[in-house]
Amino acid sequence: MGFSMQPYGVQAMHLFGLEEAILKNIDACKELSAITCTSLGPNCMNKMVINHLDKLFVTNDAATIVNELEIQHPAAKILVLAGKAQQEEIGDGANLTISFAGELLQNAEELISTGLHPSEIISGYTKAINKTVEILGELVEKGSESMDVRVKEQVITRMKAAVASKQFG
Repeated sequence: MGFSMQPYGVQAMHLFGLEEAILKNIDACKELSAITCTSLGPNCMNKMVINHLDKLFVTNDAATIVNELEIQHPAAKILVLAGKAQQEEIGDGANLTISFAGELLQNAEELISTGLHPSEIISGYTKAINKTVEILGELVEKGSESMDVRVKEQVITRMKAAVASKQFG
């Protein structure tokens, strides 16, 4: 008599249309996030990317990494566009955008596997965004409101970390 293992987690659930499509989209985005997340932070690693022209790039800049990858999946492309928008508007943070989205989607996947409906997850994330915006004002560095961009010392103090990540990373 043989023993068979029962599927565990998401595999154990019988999913229908919407949830199955959402989980496939989440998987694609998590794969993209896994590529870029190891090049985030002070102990980041460089990536070697060979593009379609066989040109080699060695970088830890997520914007460069995702620009050179040929992303096919529509959901992952949306994540790439979010990273590009962050890079264009702020000049930094593409990696954080992609990695953070990957983590949020990982959590959403776990919630779906417990039976929570995607609309309830969206509602919860919307409440979290609203609370974040509410408390964001308290997190602004003191003196930033009155910072004079013409005073070199004030600008240097606030720009040091962002510039250092581009110079040494």
